[in-house]
Parts: sequence; C-alpha cells; structure tokens
Amino acid sequence: MKALAVLACALTLAANAAFAEPVSVKFTEGVSHAFPVLRSVGGEKLAQGELVQIPRGDSVENRLTFRFRDGSVYDERVVFSQKDTFTLMSYQIVQKGPSFPESIEARVDRETGRYEVRYKGDEDAAEEILKGKIELPTDVYNGLLGMLMKNMPAGTATTVQIIAFTPKPRLVKMLLTPAGSDTVMMGEAAVSATRFLVKPQLGLFASLLVSDLPDVKVWILGGEAPAFLKFEGPLFFMGPIWRIDWS
Repeated sequence: MKALAVLACALTLAANAAFAEPVSVKFTEGVSHAFPVLRSVGGEKLAQGELVQIPRGDSVENRLTFRFRDGSVYDERVVFSQKDTFTLMSYQIVQKGPSFPESIEARVDRETGRYEVRYKGDEDAAEEILKGKIELPTDVYNGLLGMLMKNMPAGTATTVQIIAFTPKPRLVKMLLTPAGSDTVMMGEAAVSATRFLVKPQLGLFASLLVSDLPDVKVWILGGEAPAFLKFEGPLFFMGPIWRIDWS
C-alpha cells in the first residue's frame, strides 16, 4: 500500500493537461502466438509466458499471460484499433500472488468511459472496489509500448500516456527514447537492435519522491519487419528488475 500511496502522490504532483499525439500506423499487427519467458536479472526463470494476438473486425485483441513458478499470475488484455493511428479501446490487468506486493484486477473501456478496480494492499487486507468514469485521451497506450516502438520514426522520441492504477486510475506521461544500438543474442544469432528507454515524466517535485526509479529498457529489431526482442525493467511500480525474452 505504501508504494501505491507514493505513486499516487507523485502522479498528482505531475498532473499536466497537455496531451501528446497518437502514434501513426506504419506496420499493422496481425495474428501472432508466442511464448516469452520472464527471468530475474541473474537469469533464473520465474515465469512462462504466452502471447496471443488475434484481429477481430476493426480491432485487434492482444493477451499476454505470465504464470509464475510460485503460483503468481500476470494477465494483461488489450483491445486496440489500427486505422491510421493506434487507439486503445479497452484494457484489463490482473496481478496477484506472492511475486506482487499488492493484488489488483482492473479494467477500463474507452467507449463507455468506465473503469473498475479490485485492489488488496496485501493478502490479509479487505478487498477495495472502485468504480467510476475516466476520459481516455487518444495517446493512452497501456500494454502497447513495445508495438509503438516498432512504428516510431528512426531516431525520434515520443511521449505517450499510460493509466496507472493507484488504485484509482491516473494518467502518467511516458517518454520513449531510442538510446543507441546493441547486439542481442537470439539463440546463436547476433542481432543488431535499437535500445529504447521508457521513462515516466513525473516532474521535478514528484521525482524527488521517487528518485530511484530504474530505467525500463526495450530492444527492438528494425528494418522492413521490425520485432520486439527483449525487455528489462519492473512490471509494477518499485518492483524488481525482470527480463522478458524469447529464449
């Protein structure tokens, strides 16, 4: 509960009415089924993942699930459209189990503007249920940041927003910045990839409250068929550094 209280305060101090532009579609998304792995920074396998993406009419459904060895579950579902620009239509997240200090199940829908959050500060706490309405700007991209990086013009940075559940939903700006090229090993193949940094834009005073936020790093293969290669960072606020890759 302490981590969410600090985050809520930081986001309140960082409130800003200026919105960025939605990201234009350069590479459309299609059917995909893959099995990512989540590891500690030391290489220990923590969870087996499954990624399923299916186009349905004018939208695309994307679901990423990690099932941890300790019984924890991370389950993220995103529905988005990709006509000219990417638009988040709905979002659901479940985080529960001993790998997560707080348990949360949240959903938000653009069409209705409604959200619902079920939250427990720890396993012994009573469940809190929050319901209400929130207006989603066109640049909100929960669960889609890696996809956006594949579509960003080379060498350019962009600012988008995500919904942070504190547990009440709040909007926070995220700066996506290309930070150089690295060689990433994909099996026995050495691949040159762009390393992106993802940084929350908390503002000066808010940054003083959470000055030790780690960098989130994402490696993207460029070219005519760009691809996500690797992620390194926390999956939740003030969480440990974890890695996601395909090996």
